[in-house]
Amino acid sequence: MGQILLVRHGQASWGAADYDQLSELGAEQATALGATLAARRIEPAYLVRGGLRRHDQTAAGVLAGAGWDLDVAVDPDWDEFGHSDIFERHATGLAEGESFADERAFAAWFDGAIDRWVGGEFDHEYAETFTAFTARVEAALARTVDAVAGGRRTAVVFTSGGTISWVVTRLLGGGDPRMWRRLNFVTANASLTKVLAGRRGPTLLTYNDHSHFEGDAAALLTFR
Repeated sequence: MGQILLVRHGQASWGAADYDQLSELGAEQATALGATLAARRIEPAYLVRGGLRRHDQTAAGVLAGAGWDLDVAVDPDWDEFGHSDIFERHATGLAEGESFADERAFAAWFDGAIDRWVGGEFDHEYAETFTAFTARVEAALARTVDAVAGGRRTAVVFTSGGTISWVVTRLLGGGDPRMWRRLNFVTANASLTKVLAGRRGPTLLTYNDHSHFEGDAAALLTFR
């Protein structure tokens, strides 16, 4: 039976002009995760990442931390959904230069933006619909399952929180966007989600393992 380890990228540059790059802490998270995988004697047969820079940088950090000298394939279907496109189409109600009063206000606006995208009524306005996003993620998972089929092979996938959350939602037997959104908010940076690939297809074994950021490494734990 093969296994797939889904790695959420390390902390990106939230709030910066260019979000799609790891913060200093994010780079440290990736290296620490690599060391953890090496200590667990993970020997991947297949490495693949999404097409975003934060995926590339996370993969590089994990490989350095683990001491792996392996090629990493690129599959853009493992990319995150397009935050910028979704946010631009949902008015904040704020004046120019004004910011949200607190985290709760931001979260309410974020939920509204996602609801608008997921609802389907405004599909014609988005570069990628929610339906298209979920379909490509499921296609990427199917290809990765094929890559580890036929033996005790391990694939490591470097991807994003929304993408991992949809895999988990689907493998738990559902397609409820409400579950997906709740999972997305709690997926830790540089966490591990394990999927088994056997005769019955992919099966979720563990979700959002961030035990490598406990104890002395607790300061490395972030969710955004």
